[in-house]
Amino acid sequence: MPLTVAAQMDHIRTIKPAGDSTFALLLEAQKRGFTLWHYTPDRLSLQNGTVTAWAEPVTVRDQVGDHVTLGEPVRLDLATVDVVLLRQDPPFDLAYITTTHLLEKLPQTTLVVNDPRSVRDCPEKLLVMDFPELMPPTLVSRDRREIEAFRAEHGDVVMKPLYGHGGANVFRVGAVDGNFGSLFDLFAGLYKEAWVTQKFLPDVEKGDKRIILVDGVAAGAVNRIPAQNDIRSNMVRGGAAAATDLTARELEICARIGPTLRDKGLIFVGIDVIGPWLTEINVTSPTGLRAITRTGGPDLSVDIWNVIERKLQDARR
Repeated sequence: MPLTVAAQMDHIRTIKPAGDSTFALLLEAQKRGFTLWHYTPDRLSLQNGTVTAWAEPVTVRDQVGDHVTLGEPVRLDLATVDVVLLRQDPPFDLAYITTTHLLEKLPQTTLVVNDPRSVRDCPEKLLVMDFPELMPPTLVSRDRREIEAFRAEHGDVVMKPLYGHGGANVFRVGAVDGNFGSLFDLFAGLYKEAWVTQKFLPDVEKGDKRIILVDGVAAGAVNRIPAQNDIRSNMVRGGAAAATDLTARELEICARIGPTLRDKGLIFVGIDVIGPWLTEINVTSPTGLRAITRTGGPDLSVDIWNVIERKLQDARR
């Protein structure tokens, strides 16, 4: 299908193409002969029921230092494109939420990936709470009494922002830790919302596995191993990517959550698994495609576009 695709993303000139999943999706779309447009979220507008963006035609190349050519911007009616890729990075704040409201105004003939309503309703660290049997002990609260009781029950914990991303402000707190009071005050000052307190998982030293699900089906994975003296495995924080296979437990986790993801229109999802435990379900701007390919796995951008094309064909019958 000769599709027209608009990518809503952080500016493409600022990305690191070697590790960027949106770039991988654009490369595959270009191979298929699709017409590609690029715009940043601040260029999105809604007027009289019409959603537009000042967008540039874009050509991509898998070449560091020369990965993109942009044409002159035009005012693009997004109802005229087949696919909008909702791919700007978090933080998941009111600016992000506003873009989901605007994209939700598009007609059903334009497929937004992932579905903007589900992106808005399924923050990474809250959707996962629908599957407590798959998770380590986890508390979402800003009440100090609740957090102290949780620490007393579970010992070492990890504290992290509810709407954080990329491993920012993630702390391990010991069962007896003189830093707890200061960290509590820091979080209380930084965040108006609750935050996440989760039982510390020693298995993180062996890696935090990123598993990609495409339309609810496990498609590939990469193991992210933390840098020395760090509990965070995010590659932007120094984590190293390693090839991996899926265990029986991980396949069980994917089978359990897959139907929910499919029903919500979440085509491209990345989950995080430490040992036998599911810790996050990432739906806003999941990463991992290029790391999986780089470590010998498949190019999952092919799978994602196959699903998108199939859904559009089904919708037009």
